[in-house]
Amino acid sequence: MRRGGPRLAPTIALSVLVAVFACRVALAGPADPFGGVEIKATHVAGAVHMLEGAGGNIGVSVGDDGVLIVDDQFAPLAGRIEAAIVVLGGAAPRFILNTHFHGDHTGGNAHFGRTGLIVAHENVRTRLASGQAPAVALPVVTYQDRVRIHFNGDDIDVIHLPTGHTDGDSVVWFKNAGVIHMGDHFFSGRFPFVDVASGGSVAGFVANIEAVLDMVPADTQVIPGHGPLGGVDELRLALEVIRESADIVRKAMADGTLDDLKRNGFGRWSEWGSGFISEGRWIAIVEQSERGVAPSF
Repeated sequence: MRRGGPRLAPTIALSVLVAVFACRVALAGPADPFGGVEIKATHVAGAVHMLEGAGGNIGVSVGDDGVLIVDDQFAPLAGRIEAAIVVLGGAAPRFILNTHFHGDHTGGNAHFGRTGLIVAHENVRTRLASGQAPAVALPVVTYQDRVRIHFNGDDIDVIHLPTGHTDGDSVVWFKNAGVIHMGDHFFSGRFPFVDVASGGSVAGFVANIEAVLDMVPADTQVIPGHGPLGGVDELRLALEVIRESADIVRKAMADGTLDDLKRNGFGRWSEWGSGFISEGRWIAIVEQSERGVAPSF
């Protein structure tokens, strides 16, 4: 027993040191990924503003009827978003419209849903509930096709876009102000993310943008899900790049040169792959969308 004790002591001592160090690290915690995020407000038109921070861009209507927001980014930013709304002359939002279910667009639901009414497509509620979102974060009003909200002197149409970015996307059209919030059907100047695993498809994505362009006037201001404020011209350019690049991938799949395309890339649009979705990831998304299975990255 005496011979065994001393041999175990260094191991025990090391274990204690490791445990103490682990406790200190745990108490210190990781660096706050949102610590340096500032919320930037841009006036778009009429009562409509755009807020940029981290995650999806937020649309805000501020007026005599109160505040309506489109998406609400990540949960830790809710206080800063609220403060930015106060600077615009508003208070707690009466309505929260979700363009789709992804967490960088719905993370603030649990905060804003305590005092406001969350509105979204039926599939958004289904997916948030299946992801174990708390009841306060779930849409209270849902729809299958569209719903119109009369607020701050505007007719606001919330329109479902089927099988595009996900299976529950909507655009929010402030018709009187001449503004449309595209959600993640518009990544300005970047390849988009199409969530095939959640019912999205590249073909549907393209068809949905075409439908929006046929619907809105040419002078409409366009709030993207990600990227700077734009207009119909920027949305049309995004459609052209998505459509042409997807056609190249489909052709490569058909003639057996997909591996060459993956290796060499498109040879253009390099700047479009500098965001969240690289050129290689976009090729994989198109391929898997065509095959009907979710891409693995």
